[in-house]
Amino acid sequence: MIILGVDPGTRYAGYAVIKKEHGKTILIEAGCLDVHKKDTLIEKIGIIHEFMDAKVKKHKITHLAIETPFFLKNAATFLKLGYVRGILYLISYNNRLKLSEFSPKEVKLGATGYGAATKEQVANVIIKIFKINKPKRDDVTDAIAIALCCSNISR
Repeated sequence: MIILGVDPGTRYAGYAVIKKEHGKTILIEAGCLDVHKKDTLIEKIGIIHEFMDAKVKKHKITHLAIETPFFLKNAATFLKLGYVRGILYLISYNNRLKLSEFSPKEVKLGATGYGAATKEQVANVIIKIFKINKPKRDDVTDAIAIALCCSNISR
């Protein structure tokens, strides 16, 4: 099982590729796609699509995992997030991936064992599990946690 976990966004999109094999979970790659502020929404969507689709093909992804959105105060931001989620659904469909969605509580529980963990607690667990340096953005550890949650639940 090779999972692409995505913390979607139109400005920053965290991503992580993990491989689960013979009971071991290995972090293959993780990072944050920085979509430049001045790009138009259509350019951002295109960039996100091309980037994530390339990750799927490069790593031979079998599962795509995303976090279900919680309602944001800004309806326009919530709508834009929906566009990114739509792109991920399309990538999943086109590549015949198993798509899994998890609530923020499920991600925290699946990654740390505690559903009310803070972002900092989640990041600390991820850093310890995979023996990585703290990334500059929480989007990266969030994406790793999403992928890890999928790995732990899809046993």
